Amino acid sequence: MVGKAVAIKKKHWWKKSDTEYLVLSLPTILWYICFCYMPLFGLIIVFKTYQITAGAGFWMSLFKSAWAGLNNFKGLFSNPDLGHIIRLTLQYNVAFIVLGVVLPVGLALIISELRQKAVAKVYQTIMFLPNFLSWVVVGTLVWAFLGSQNGIVNQVLRFFGGTPRNWYGEPGFWPPFLVLLAEWKGVGFGSVIYLAAITSLDKSVYEAAIIDGASKRQQIWYITLPLIKRIVILMLIMSVGGLFNSDFGLFWVIPRESVALYDVTTTTSVLIYKMLKGASPIGVSAAASFLQSVISCLLVLLANAVVRKVDNESAMI
Repeated sequence: MVGKAVAIKKKHWWKKSDTEYLVLSLPTILWYICFCYMPLFGLIIVFKTYQITAGAGFWMSLFKSAWAGLNNFKGLFSNPDLGHIIRLTLQYNVAFIVLGVVLPVGLALIISELRQKAVAKVYQTIMFLPNFLSWVVVGTLVWAFLGSQNGIVNQVLRFFGGTPRNWYGEPGFWPPFLVLLAEWKGVGFGSVIYLAAITSLDKSVYEAAIIDGASKRQQIWYITLPLIKRIVILMLIMSVGGLFNSDFGLFWVIPRESVALYDVTTTTSVLIYKMLKGASPIGVSAAASFLQSVISCLLVLLANAVVRKVDNESAMI
């Protein structure tokens, strides 16, 4: 009987369908190995004083470069503007996280209540289209509106007898504008996720609520929001991981490298680019990126641990 049980166990350990699934997934596995795992070896540049060796490629130059220990991290933290840049990045990301939940959930609720599905599809498509635009295209459109000479806004001001303004020289205008621009571009994608969750809910729950006399507001507050709570929390956990990251296109392409906007647009990603572009060693910018990745991972785990303590069912892992 024992031998028979072992034979049965071995028989079910690997099936023909498992082989088919493995073959189908091989391209994806190879892609991750080549582009996600093998490049991790390059992390040693964080602990090296990278110097290009004549006649050698990147890897040989990396091997021949001297070890720097933690000097690259010391060079990063010696930047006098680092504290301000981190605070600025956190402020932007807190606004993005809050609005990135409130606006998409609100729009998803509004669209889900539309009776004409064709109209709902049109609105959904219009909101989703900005997500496909690159920041280069958006930056060109912003320049067309806010350009100091021939911008549409200044032309309108001249037409009504007003004084044209140098929008790219006014730091106070840009923080709320950049937040608004980021939400305009990303709100469609977020609303699609929440709308998919809402449309998959059991309709019989709403029918029972209508029979009990529940209004639309009560249905949303006591049925829809609690049922999509897990999706909202999941998106929040993922968003918390990006607290120390920033969208390079938003903060570099849109302001068009304006010197006057340095204090309100230089976030962590812009700092890393400027270090690469400037005289800083490549190891310093690599150390900054490395720290960003480590901190993001720790923040996701921390946020998930907090959620697990409060509501274990809503935790991601």
